[in-house]
Amino acid sequence: MNDYFATCPRGLEALLAEDLVAAGGQDVRPAPGGVAARGSLEFAYRVNLESRIATRLLGRVASADYRNENDIYRLAHDVDWARLFSVDRSIRVYVTAIRSPLKSLEFITLKVKDAVCDRFRDDTGRRPSVNTRHPEVRIHLFLTEHAAMLYLDTSGEPLYLRGHKQAKVGAPLKENLAAGILRLTGWQPGIPLLDPMCGSGTFLLEAAQMALDDAPGLSRQAGDFGFEHLRSFDQALWQRLQREAASRRRASSGTLPIYGSDLDADALARTRQNLAHAGLDDLVVLEQADLLTRSAPAESGVLVANPPYGERLGSSEELAVFYPRLGDALKKNFPGWRCWFLSADTRLPKLIRLQTSRKIPLYNGALECRLYGFEIVSGSARRHAVAAR
Repeated sequence: MNDYFATCPRGLEALLAEDLVAAGGQDVRPAPGGVAARGSLEFAYRVNLESRIATRLLGRVASADYRNENDIYRLAHDVDWARLFSVDRSIRVYVTAIRSPLKSLEFITLKVKDAVCDRFRDDTGRRPSVNTRHPEVRIHLFLTEHAAMLYLDTSGEPLYLRGHKQAKVGAPLKENLAAGILRLTGWQPGIPLLDPMCGSGTFLLEAAQMALDDAPGLSRQAGDFGFEHLRSFDQALWQRLQREAASRRRASSGTLPIYGSDLDADALARTRQNLAHAGLDDLVVLEQADLLTRSAPAESGVLVANPPYGERLGSSEELAVFYPRLGDALKKNFPGWRCWFLSADTRLPKLIRLQTSRKIPLYNGALECRLYGFEIVSGSARRHAVAAR
C-alpha cells in the first residue's frame, strides 16, 4: 500500500472521496483541495482511468519537517530516484506552499531539481534532462508551515484533459468541475438535461460520457499518464483495467435526452465539433436558441448553465438587466425543472427573483463561485407553499 493525494477543484472533495473509495482506496481523508488515501498500484490506475473529479493523483515518496532550504535539499537528495524512474526520463519540479516561511518558491524549485539530479549523478554517473513543457516525470513538493512532502505525479497531464475538446471558447469550464456540478445537481442518466448556454459543450460532453459509462481515461493516448514512465509500471495490469472499462461502455441505440443550445452560432459550431471529435454528435440534440425565449425540451428535467458574469463576460449593468429577465423566463418556460447556475456574481439569487433551493460554494480555478439551485414551479413558489399546508 502507498500513500496518495488526489487533487480536485475546491468544493468537490466529498465527491472525489467517493471516487477514491470506489477505486479501492483505504483510509480516505478529504482535505481542502483534495483527498488523501492509501492504495495499491491498481487503485492508482483505477483513479486515473475512472475518476471524473480528480485533477491529479500524486504518490508520496518522502516527507519530513524542515526549517530552511538545505533541509529541503537533503529531503530530495535522500530519495533513491533511480529506483523510481530511469535517468533517461525527462523531469520537471513543481512547488506548492501554504504558510511556508521560505520566501522564494523558484529557489526551492531549483534546490529540489538540483537534489534529484545530484542523486542521479551520484548513483548512475548521469543527470536526467529537464523539460518544462512536456516532462515525462513530474515531481511535486508541497510545503506547509513546518512539513515538506515530496510526490511523484501518476497522472501526467491534468485528468480533466479528456482529449475530446478541440474547439474552445473563452473562459472554458474544466471537465472535472463540470462533472462534479452534474453530480451535485442530482442529475442521473435518463433524466432530461439541458445546457442552454453550452459554450464549447463541456456539460454535454461529460453528461453523454456518464450516460454511456465511458471511463474518461480511455480517451487518452498511450504514454499520456505519468505512471507509464515509472519503473513500477505494470503494463499487463493497466491493459486489463482498460479492457474491463471498455467492456462496460454502454451502446446507445439513439439520441439521449441531453440537449444543448446557445444564442451564439459560433459557440454552437464549437460544441458540434467537440461532440463529433468525441464520437457523441449523434447522441445530443443541439439548436441555436436564446434561453430567454426557448421552451423546455421535456416536461421536467435538470437545467444547468455557466452563465456570463463579471469576471468572464458582460458588464455589471448588463447582468443586472439580464437576471430578472432570466427569472421570468424560467418561471414561464421551465415549470417542473430543477435549474442550476454556476456564478461568481453574488447578486444572482436576489436579482433573478426566485427562491434558492441550494447554494453550494465551489471554485472555478481561483475564482470563488456558488452553484445556485432553483426549483421551478407553475406560478409563484409562495402560492404553492401555502397550498401544500
